[in-house]
Amino acid sequence: MSSAAGRASAVAALVLAVVLAGCQTVGSEGEGGARPFRVALLTPGPVSDGGWNASAYDGLQLIKKDLSAEVSTVQTATPSEFVQGFRDYAEQGYDLVFGHGFEFQDPAMQVGAEFPHTAFVVSSGSVHAANVASLTFHLDQATYLAGIVAASLSKTGRAGCVGGIKLPVIRTTFAGFTAGARSVKPDFAVAEAYTGSFEDVAAAKAATDALIAQGADLVLQNADAAGLGVFQAAGAKGVLAFGTNRDQSDVAPDTVLASAVISIPKAFLDMAREVKERRFVGRVVEEDLKSGVIDFVVNPKLAGRIPAEVLRRVQDARDKIEGGTLKVGS
Repeated sequence: MSSAAGRASAVAALVLAVVLAGCQTVGSEGEGGARPFRVALLTPGPVSDGGWNASAYDGLQLIKKDLSAEVSTVQTATPSEFVQGFRDYAEQGYDLVFGHGFEFQDPAMQVGAEFPHTAFVVSSGSVHAANVASLTFHLDQATYLAGIVAASLSKTGRAGCVGGIKLPVIRTTFAGFTAGARSVKPDFAVAEAYTGSFEDVAAAKAATDALIAQGADLVLQNADAAGLGVFQAAGAKGVLAFGTNRDQSDVAPDTVLASAVISIPKAFLDMAREVKERRFVGRVVEEDLKSGVIDFVVNPKLAGRIPAEVLRRVQDARDKIEGGTLKVGS
């Protein structure tokens, strides 16, 4: 064979290799493959918040451990940063990128169309495409149970909810709490306050102080890092609080009576395993009490504050929700 023919053959082989690489399905072989399995996480706040973002980080570490993945995370604050974060990781060849929050939906769809061989997953979303999936967490089922406890224990007939930014997913958890409380006492009052930030601890503390001054003797927070201010205010006034997204009894063990929990690490690991094994399909994944990803967890240290009959009422409601005879939300 002539050298010219050899060069032509080599070029043809290279072209074929590139074409085959371009036809690769979403995902990576990881162990035993040509390159490691790589997973990234975009969060809207610090992973040290003890709640929403911390749980996502725990999920990323679980993926690293169980799937031998290379992982990376970055905090993003604005829509343009969401888009750039997705794009940067996709350009670097990451197999899977999580956008942890409702606000990542449009950026995931935009960048997903640009990088069809990267999988994108949005937490608390409802969008999907061939390479984009959403995890919908029905946390309102767990806050419904928290509402039952609140109305059963309240001496004032009034509770409060403190949120960060007024997103639909936050409002849904408060609606679940209110519905649960009113299933016990139809005239039970629940006041809501939003600080406009998931990181302003002082604002959350002030909002909680105001709710307590109005008569709230139990408070539910869904404010991410700012939730610490809710626990601080409640603890100072001797008011019990409910955590969200993660079991937050360790954050304020003398104040957090129970938590509405999302097992985000489990949900993340399941999605990552699909991508690594090339089984990933873009869709909306519904997670609830029945799936085991959502839970209502009582703080063992304060469990004695909840009478047995109230716990039985909570269990009865849980059974009905899981069985489909009690609907929470839409």
